[in-house]
Parts: sequence; C-alpha cells; structure tokens
Amino acid sequence: MTDTPEPTDTPQAPRPGDDAAVTPAVATPDADADAGSGEIPPAVAPPASPAALRPSDLKEAPLLEHLLELRTRLVRCLIAIGIGFAASYSFAERLLGILLKPLIDVMPVGSKLIATGLPETFFTVMKLALVAGAFVASPYIFFQLWQFVAPGLYKEERKIIIPVAVATAFCFVAGALFGYFVVFPFGFKFFVDYASDYITVMPSISSYFSLAVTLLFAFGVIFELPVFIFFLTSLGMVTTKALRKFRRWAILLSFVVSAILTPTPDAINQLLMAGPMIVLYEVGIWVSWFVDKPRKEEKARRKAAAAAAQAGAEPPKSPDTPGEPEAPEAAPAAQAAAAQPDGDDTKAS
Repeated sequence: MTDTPEPTDTPQAPRPGDDAAVTPAVATPDADADAGSGEIPPAVAPPASPAALRPSDLKEAPLLEHLLELRTRLVRCLIAIGIGFAASYSFAERLLGILLKPLIDVMPVGSKLIATGLPETFFTVMKLALVAGAFVASPYIFFQLWQFVAPGLYKEERKIIIPVAVATAFCFVAGALFGYFVVFPFGFKFFVDYASDYITVMPSISSYFSLAVTLLFAFGVIFELPVFIFFLTSLGMVTTKALRKFRRWAILLSFVVSAILTPTPDAINQLLMAGPMIVLYEVGIWVSWFVDKPRKEEKARRKAAAAAAQAGAEPPKSPDTPGEPEAPEAAPAAQAAAAQPDGDDTKAS
C-alpha cells in the first residue's frame, strides 16, 4: 500500500486572480485604541466648500448642449425680428411721418426733405421697419434670453431679474420719449433758425433718420443710469458716500459723454443731453442709499454682537425677538403680610 501524504499547514501565497486574496491591514495606534474600546470610529467627512454650502438648484449641462441651445434661441430671435419687420413695414409710411414730425413743425411752411439718391427713400423705409420690428420683438427676445440664462442663476438672483428688467425697459422708453418730445423740438428749431437768409435748410431723409435714431438710442441708454448704479451698489462695488464724493467728476463726465454721443458739435444738444445725466445721477444716489441702508444696519448689528461677545456679555436682542418671560413681581399687600409677625405666635410668647 502506498502511504497518502498528510496535508501540511504551510500557508500558500495568494494568486493574483484569487478572490480570496485579502490585503493585510496595518495596525495603527488609533485603530488599536478603537478596537480595544469596541467602538467603530465615525467616518470623517471632508470639509464642504463655500459653494456647496449655498443652496442651489443649478443644472449641469455639457458645453455642446449650451451651444446648441444658444443657436436655437438666436434663430428664434431672428424669426421674431423678421415677423416684426414684416408687420412694421406695412405701417412704415406712418412711422416715417411720426419720426419726421418734430422737424417738419419747426421748418418753414412748405419745406420738405430731399433724397440725394434714387434708392435713398426705399432703404430709409427699410431701416425704419427693421428698427421698429426689433423694438416690437424685444419682449420675446428678452424672454428667450431669460430662458437661456435662468438655469444658471440662483433663486435669489431670479427674484431680482424680473423687476430689474421691467425697470430697464421703462427707463429706456422714458429716455427715448424724452428725446422725442423735449430734445427734438428745441434742438431742431435751433438748427433751422441758425440758417441765414442765404442758406436754405434741406436735410436729406437718410441723414435725418440716422440723426434721429442715434439720439433716441443715446437718450434711452442715458436713462439707464439709475439701473446701472443699482447693480453696482448691489454688488458692493460702490457706496452712497463714494457717489456723493464723485459728484463733481460726474458732472464733468456727463458733458464729456454728451459730447461723444451727440452727433453734432453744438452746445445746445450737449446741454440737453448732459442735463438729464446729472439729474439721473442724483436719482442714482438716492437709489444707492435705499439699497445700501439695510446693508449698513446689518453690519452695525453684527458689529455690536461681536463687541458684546468679546466683552463676555450676551449680544443685544432684537426688539422683535421675544425673550424669556420675567417673573411677576409680588403684590404689595402680600409683601406686607409676609413682613408682619403672625398674631398667634405673639400671644404665645
């Protein structure tokens, strides 16, 4: 008979593909202490970043998806402008008459504008219809812009966008109306009266259209100054004190900007443009004060709380915060009765 070899207890090295291969654990002092106590050490989470602490409902998307969405929304905006252009072209003659009215009213009776080229009137009407179409389609264009930007904004930022957009549109329209009803009559009358007996004023339709559209757009942008100051104050880039300190330079800068934006070098149009800028700057100072006031109050409250904490006292409570109820004071009659000795005890003594 052949003797069967007895199994040995010699451990074999684990093979690379063996699932039972286990990497031996390295003992550490902390691990030994935890093992001795019988408690499982809790997992230590990494510190959260400041961005992770801010509540957000942002949605991540790849770059290609953003580009495709941007292209789609741009195409929709162009289609909206095209529809507005087609609708405005049917009213182009009326729109041109409205645009020419401030100049016709100050020109001599029977005066007309001229066209220095054969297609000049046609292209001017086309430009007017295009500008009017873009203005009509502007609410839809803003909606498409909002749909593209809104997913990347926080909730508190979304709440402020709609009021700011309404204020922006209102200020732009107010500036354009101010230019049409106030600046155009005074400015055009000055130009017409400046001509002598040897000069006949005969402006071309294209030059007048360019001048009128430029002035309307410039006044619309200038009236956005309070909204611009509101943004800067909200971001903490400027303060009310800094705006008041910069007032003299703002007046000088208003005349410089009006000289650049005004297509004519006369002082009348520059004054008519610089005057509203100065007034709007003062309005912007008040807007900045309203925005900056709650921030200053919060800063003062935090400073007082920090000073109280350093002094070892409790921070001052807000008047609206209910504190602990105080114990009611004892009635005067009860206090007097407690102070007097009992009658029976006196007799016993």
